[in-house]
Amino acid sequence: MSDTSLTNAPEFSVSELSGAIKRTMEESFERVRVRGEISGYRGPHSSGHSYFALKDQNAKIDAIIWKGVFGRLKFKPEEGMEVIATGKITTFPGKSSYQIVIDQIEPAGVGALLAQLEERKRRLAAEGLFAPERKQLVPYLPEVIGVITSPTGAVIRDIIHRISDRFPRHILIWPVRVQGETCASEVANAIEGFNSLEPDGNIARPDVLIVARGGGSLEDLWGFNEEIVARAASMSEIPLVSAVGHETDTTLIDFVSDLRAPTPTGAAEFVVPVRSELLLGLGDLASRLANAALRLHQRRVIELRSVIRALPVAESLLSIPRQRLDLCAVKLPTALRAGVDKRRIALSNEIRRFHAQSPQMQLIRYRERLNSNNQRLHASFNAYIKQMKQINLNDFSRLKAVTERLKTTLSQYVHNEKVQLINTHSRLRAALSAIIVLKRQANLNNTLMLKTGYLRLQPTFTQVIERKKLQINNLWKMLNTLSHKQVLARGYAIIWDGEGQALRSAVKVLDGMKLSITFSDGDVKAVAGEGQTSSLPKKPVQISKPGQGNLF
Repeated sequence: MSDTSLTNAPEFSVSELSGAIKRTMEESFERVRVRGEISGYRGPHSSGHSYFALKDQNAKIDAIIWKGVFGRLKFKPEEGMEVIATGKITTFPGKSSYQIVIDQIEPAGVGALLAQLEERKRRLAAEGLFAPERKQLVPYLPEVIGVITSPTGAVIRDIIHRISDRFPRHILIWPVRVQGETCASEVANAIEGFNSLEPDGNIARPDVLIVARGGGSLEDLWGFNEEIVARAASMSEIPLVSAVGHETDTTLIDFVSDLRAPTPTGAAEFVVPVRSELLLGLGDLASRLANAALRLHQRRVIELRSVIRALPVAESLLSIPRQRLDLCAVKLPTALRAGVDKRRIALSNEIRRFHAQSPQMQLIRYRERLNSNNQRLHASFNAYIKQMKQINLNDFSRLKAVTERLKTTLSQYVHNEKVQLINTHSRLRAALSAIIVLKRQANLNNTLMLKTGYLRLQPTFTQVIERKKLQINNLWKMLNTLSHKQVLARGYAIIWDGEGQALRSAVKVLDGMKLSITFSDGDVKAVAGEGQTSSLPKKPVQISKPGQGNLF
């Protein structure tokens, strides 16, 4: 028989046993307070619940804070913080473990609070919230003062009384709790609310804020050490004065605020000056200003009198300029005559210079150049005629080339002469115009003489041009007379071989050779006959004898 048949112990399922253990523990430990160090805290879960553990040197227990309870906690759990947790013990059947469900948590003594405060201060300082460059200047005499404090305490009465005694100002109070679980959120909301007011709204926006509270223990002042309050104070666009506790009490808002006051009464003294002292100071400044203006007026009067005594008499001031004017009046006629003479001499020099460039002188110089060119041209033609007498007149190819070069030279010469005559005519007209303008500026009445000279010059210039045209026409006629085309027109011809060379002898003509015969009116192709005897003369025949004489 087995051992199981001999026992009378009841049989439980796993769920029944877990439920029995859960009921036993919850009845035995309905509400407990546990002291330990927070371990494994990572902040709220995505569901809003917080899971961590409490431990000491020898044991560890799992802990949980439900989402609804976590939002109401005065102190938030932090890793490594030693706390006293209040809750009930229960089990978690899914893992066969027990845990504490916390509904209240507080630091284990002042040392823990100070450690938390130092850690928070270090973290905010690292973010730059305590930097001096973030501090704003408190206005000297604000129109509206915003006070964030409890409306029923002695603090608000002290602030109102002190401001009324020193300098009455408009005060706005934002009532908050200065102690308890909701203190931090209400103070932060009050700071943000004052900053959200419009400058021109129905409620005047304060020029300065005072966050005030009376003295108390570290736990009582803990709401002003919360991070939410410190961040709201650092983001305030309105200058903020902190007056929390007594002079020896220090909170996080004191480091973030723009100005720290030792007491709420001291904060009232910081934000407004003493009106009576201001009035006395203004009176003193007004009297000093009046005395200074009076002394300045007296000094200016003395200086003006000194300047008047130092000024000379008006008659003495005008005597020297008057004498200088008389002297200039005496010298003026002589200077005018000298100036006129100087201008007359300069005008005479200009007239002589322009006379050298006058049309008559220009014509004389160009006539000399034309005569020189004519002489050179006659000499060239004479030399050419002499050369033509000495060469063989049957060399028509050479005569043709010389004729073409001579024609090109004559064309270029005629063109150059025409251009030169046109340029000369333009320069003569410009010179005449310049002389006329100069004569007008000098107020000389020689306009009629210039016109007469121009009219006399015009026929002379025309005659020179006609004479040049006649000379050029004569040159062209002589060129045509000496040209080889005139010889061909009298019945002569030039015979060329297949390579374009002129044939001067019948001996060089071979049977079947291709020939080209040039007449005066065109070229004819021919072939030398076979077995025929050339009847051309054996010696060159002189076909014409050019005459001699001048071209003109």
